[in-house]
Amino acid sequence: MPNTPEEMLSAVSRSLAARTGRSLEQWLDLVRSSGLDPLDQAAVRSWLRREHGVLQNSQWAIADAAARAAGWVPPTVSEYVDRQYAGAKAVLRPIYQAVAAAITELGDDVTVEGRGTYIPFVRGRQFAAVAAAARDRVDLGLRFTDPPVSARLRPGGGPGQATHTVSLRAAGEVDDEVRHLLRAAYEQNT
Repeated sequence: MPNTPEEMLSAVSRSLAARTGRSLEQWLDLVRSSGLDPLDQAAVRSWLRREHGVLQNSQWAIADAAARAAGWVPPTVSEYVDRQYAGAKAVLRPIYQAVAAAITELGDDVTVEGRGTYIPFVRGRQFAAVAAAARDRVDLGLRFTDPPVSARLRPGGGPGQATHTVSLRAAGEVDDEVRHLLRAAYEQNT
C-alpha cells in the first residue's frame, strides 16, 4: 500500500487505463490539447471531473503529472512551512517548531510531508498535523483509535486526518501533556 503522496500518485497513474480507459500519456495529450493551463491544477481537475467524469484520485494524478510535464516542481516541506508561517502568522512559527521537535523525537520512522495549509507527520499513516489556524493559534490535529483522556483534546475539526485537536497559543504549551498525546497518537498509528 502506498505510504507517501508520491507513491499514491504513482499507483493511481499506473492504474489509470483500467480506471478510466486511457493511459496517463493519453490523458496528458488531452490536457495539452484542451487549452487549459496545465499549471492550474484546480482548473484541470475541475475539467477532468466535469467533461470526462474522472474520479478524484485520478484527477489529482493527471493534474499533477500535467503540471510536472509543464515544469512545475512541488514545494519542499521547508517551503510549505515558510509559506504557512509568513506575514501575520510568522509569530506562530516558534509554536510549530516546538511541536515539530516534539514529534520528530518520537522515533526515526516519522516522516514530515507538506501540504498547502498544514504539515502532516506520518508513521505508517498520518498521526499528527500542524496548522497555523489563526493569527493567534496553531492547531495540532491528532489521529486516535482510542483517545486518551485530556481536557485539552477537542473532538474533530483538526487539520488533515485528525480525530481530535489541541489548540496552542504559545510554544510553552507544548508541555508534558501534549507530548503524552503525541506519543499516544504515534503509537496508535503504525
